[in-house]
Amino acid sequence: MKLFLATALLSIAAPLAAQAQSVSPAITAALADPARPQAEKDRDAARHSGEILAFAGIKPGDKVADFLMGGGYWTRILSPLVGASGHVYAYQAAEFITYRADYAKEQDAAVAGYKNVTPLRMSLAQIAFPESLDAIITVQNYHDLHLKFAPPGAAKAIAGQLFASLKPGGVLLVIDHVANTDPGFAAPDALHRIDPAAARAELESVGFVFEGESPLLRNAEDPHTTNVFHPSIRGRTDQFIYRFRKPK
Repeated sequence: MKLFLATALLSIAAPLAAQAQSVSPAITAALADPARPQAEKDRDAARHSGEILAFAGIKPGDKVADFLMGGGYWTRILSPLVGASGHVYAYQAAEFITYRADYAKEQDAAVAGYKNVTPLRMSLAQIAFPESLDAIITVQNYHDLHLKFAPPGAAKAIAGQLFASLKPGGVLLVIDHVANTDPGFAAPDALHRIDPAAARAELESVGFVFEGESPLLRNAEDPHTTNVFHPSIRGRTDQFIYRFRKPK
């Protein structure tokens, strides 16, 4: 019995250890970058930033887009991670800036002082990058492509633009709030959530290959029926982390 328990414990510990070791020194150094605001560093543990970037496979020298960048949390990590030989395109949609002017101010603040970051703010219909990319990340924002402001089919068209923007073999990392089964995409506008299966099917329909998911941000206590901004669930939502690849 003791041998069985020891073996079982080792089998559990092994993947945990492997997960911890997968965070490269380059990622660790990027998280510790002194230019990052301390308030953002304080969120790293809960957001599992290091493990997520390891899962995405982003490394020094990569050309990366932070798609719908929000306040720039990920941009400020990606810049020191990809380094001087890499580049980050920090994209915020013109439509979002029209809706809330502070998005432009937040973008300006996030890119200030980072020589390897280029801010972009064209419309979603015009999204394009100056060069082919190794990776694109979009965090808690893919559902926004299905809000009422977007015409029918817009999300799929934008997904196709992201596919075209990647190099063959490039990675798309999508993190978003989980909704219950919702193939018609009603949840994004009502709850700011998205059905993971529906999102996956849409992305696969434009050519992406699903490679896997990480459970780092899952929360089984989230019923998926509450708006993500409601105080009862804000900051504790169940989130999926999906990695897709553009075939070589």
